[in-house]
Amino acid sequence: MPIAADFATKAPVWRVLVGNTLRPAAAERPCMSEIQDIERVGVVGAGTMGSGIAQVAATSGYEVVMRDIEERLVEQGFDGIDDSLARLVDSETLTDDEAQQARERITGTTDLDDLADVDLVVEAVVEDVDVKRSVFADLDDVCRPDVTLATNTSTISITTIASATARPEQVVGLHFMNPVPIMRGVELVVGERTSDETVALAHDFAAALGKETWESDDKPGFVTNRILMPWLNEGIRAYDEGVASKADIDRGMKLGTNVPMGPLELADHIGLDVVLDASETMHEQLGDRYQPAYLLRRKVEAGDLGKKTGKGFYEYE
Repeated sequence: MPIAADFATKAPVWRVLVGNTLRPAAAERPCMSEIQDIERVGVVGAGTMGSGIAQVAATSGYEVVMRDIEERLVEQGFDGIDDSLARLVDSETLTDDEAQQARERITGTTDLDDLADVDLVVEAVVEDVDVKRSVFADLDDVCRPDVTLATNTSTISITTIASATARPEQVVGLHFMNPVPIMRGVELVVGERTSDETVALAHDFAAALGKETWESDDKPGFVTNRILMPWLNEGIRAYDEGVASKADIDRGMKLGTNVPMGPLELADHIGLDVVLDASETMHEQLGDRYQPAYLLRRKVEAGDLGKKTGKGFYEYE
C-alpha cells in the first residue's frame, strides 16, 4: 500500500452546451474506489505538470503509469523527473534510496490501454477542450467503471470535460501547482455532476501526496487563475507604463506583500504564452478586467516566452 501522500485554453469552453454530447450513462455502476483501494495511479501527459504529478505520486508510494502520445515525450518526462529527484537528493529532502525507489515505481508508455488496471487517473495534457474531451472519452472506455478520472486543467470547465464520459459523477478537477514536487497546494474543482464521494476521494488523494487543498466551484478560472491573471497583467502594465523598473516591481511585490515571486518573474516561470492564453480565455468569459496587457502580447509574438525559451522579461541561461 502507498506510504502517504499550462494555464490556458484556446477554446471558449464555457459556451459549450453541457449535455449535448453526453454519452448514455450505464444503468448501474459499482461502488467507487476509496483511498485505501488506490495503489496504481495513471497520469496522462508527461510534460512539466504530468511528470511532476507522476513523480509526487511515486515518491508517496504509488505505482504510476505515465502515458504520452510519443516515446520522445515520455523520455523527456523521465528526464525532468530524474533532474527533479536529483535536486531533492542534493537538498537532502530525499535520500538516494528513496529517489531510486520512486523512479522505479514509474512506468512509461504510449499506449492508453496500459491504464486499464489503474485505480485513479490524473489527466495533464495540453489545455485544449477538444483534446481533453477526447482523452476522457477514451479513458472512460479503457478504465474500470469504479475509477475516478481527474483533470489538471487550470481554466477549462470540469462539467464540459465530464460530459464526454458516461461517469460525470466521477470526474473532478485536481489542479496542481507548478512545480508540482515543491508547491503544496492543489485546487479541487467540483463539476455540476461531481459526486460528494468523488470530492472526498480527491481530497484524500491529495492529502496522501502531502498536499493541501481548497475547493472551487466550476466557474471560469476557478480561484487561482481568476485572481492571478489580473495581478500578472497589471504588473506587466506597470512596467510598460514606466511606474518602476521590472526589478523594482518584482521586489516591491515580494517585500510588500510577502509573495515569493513578483508578477514579471512569475509570468516568466509560468510561460508568457500560457499567461496570454489564460488571460484571453478569462477576457472572453469575464470581460475587460481580464484584457491581456499589450506588452505581454508583444513578447509572445516575438517568441520571448520566459524561462523555457531563455528570455522573457528577464534572461535565463
